[in-house]
Amino acid sequence: MPIGEVIRKYRKEKNMTQEDMAERLGVTAPAVNKWERGNSYPDIMLLAPIARLLDISLDTLLSFQAELTEEQINGILLELDQKLDTEPYGEVVTWITNKIETYPNCDRLLLHGTIMLDGRRLLYGTEKDEDANRSLQSGGKTKDRDQVQAEYDAFILRNYRKALESEDAAIRDQTADSLFGWYLRKDDYEKAEECLSYFSASYPDQERKKAVVCRKTGRRDEAYKILEGILFRNYTENSSLFHELYSMALEENDTARATAMVEKQRSLTKVFEMGKYREASAGLELAVCRKDAEETIRIAGELLENVEDLYCFTESDLYRHMVFKEPKEGFLENLKENLKKNFREDAALDFLKDDERWKALVQEHT
Repeated sequence: MPIGEVIRKYRKEKNMTQEDMAERLGVTAPAVNKWERGNSYPDIMLLAPIARLLDISLDTLLSFQAELTEEQINGILLELDQKLDTEPYGEVVTWITNKIETYPNCDRLLLHGTIMLDGRRLLYGTEKDEDANRSLQSGGKTKDRDQVQAEYDAFILRNYRKALESEDAAIRDQTADSLFGWYLRKDDYEKAEECLSYFSASYPDQERKKAVVCRKTGRRDEAYKILEGILFRNYTENSSLFHELYSMALEENDTARATAMVEKQRSLTKVFEMGKYREASAGLELAVCRKDAEETIRIAGELLENVEDLYCFTESDLYRHMVFKEPKEGFLENLKENLKKNFREDAALDFLKDDERWKALVQEHT
C-alpha cells in the first residue's frame, strides 16, 4: 500500500482532518493532501512524527507490499495455527499484529487471524505455560491476569470492528457473525442484536440469530414466531429441492431414484405436519408416468378425500405462534372441482379410462 494511502487510512481512523494533521506536524494542509494523493512524499524527518501521530509503527507507515495472494494468506494463517500450538499466546498476538499492520489492506488476514486467536483463547485460554505473560510485561512489571485478559478483549474487539468496515460483503457477514458470538458469550444481548444490522440481505442465518437474542432477553413469543417461520419456509424450499431432484431422475429414466425422492417428500411432509393432501400428492406424477393403475387410483382417491386437509398446518402445534391467512371462501371447493376435472380430462390418465375402479372414483366425486 503506498504511503499516502496508509496516511489517509490511519488519519481517518483517528478521526483527524487533513488540517488537524497538518497543524500537529507543522506543515500545511495542502501538503498532507498531496501526500495522500500520491503527488509528493513526506520529508524523511517527518516519518517518525507521522507514525507517532497516527499511532502506527514505521513498518506500517512504510508498507509498500502488494496485496497478498490467497496462497500467501493461507500460509500466514497456517503459521499462526502452528505458533498457537507452540508459543506463548501473547507472543503470537504480537506476531500476527505485525503481519496485519504490514498488510493493512488485507481484510481476510485481519478477520481470520482474529477469529483464530479468539477461538483458541476461548477453547484453551492463554495460560498454557509459565512464559504466557512474558510479552505482556510493561516497565518491568508483569500485568495481572484480569488486565491481560482485558487487553486481549480490546485487541480482538478492535480487529473485529475494523473488519466490519470491509468493502467485501462476505467479510462483513463473517465478522458480524463472529461479533454476534462474542457478545452472546459476554451476555451483552443488546450489542449482539446490533450485530444483526451488519448482515447483508443474503445472509442465511440472520433470523435464527435474532431468535436467539429474543429467547435470551425474554421475548419468547417473538423467538417462537421467528423459528416457526423459518421451519415453515424450510419445508417449502426443501420440498421444491426434492421435486427438482425427482424431475431430474425421471428425465434420466432412473425410477429408483425418482421413487426415493418421492418417499423423502412424503417423509418431509409428515415431519413438518403439512397434512395428508400434500403427502399423497408427492407420488401422483410418478404413478402416472409408470402407468401404475393401482397406485394412481389410490393416490387420486386420497387427494379427493383430503382436499379439506390442505390447510391443516394452520392448526398444527408446530406453528402455533404464526398467523396464517384464511383461504378465500370457496377456494377448497373450487380446488376439488378442478381436481376432478383434471382427472376426467388429462390425456396422461387415458390408460385408466376403461378401469371400473377409476370410473367409480370419478363418478363418486362428480
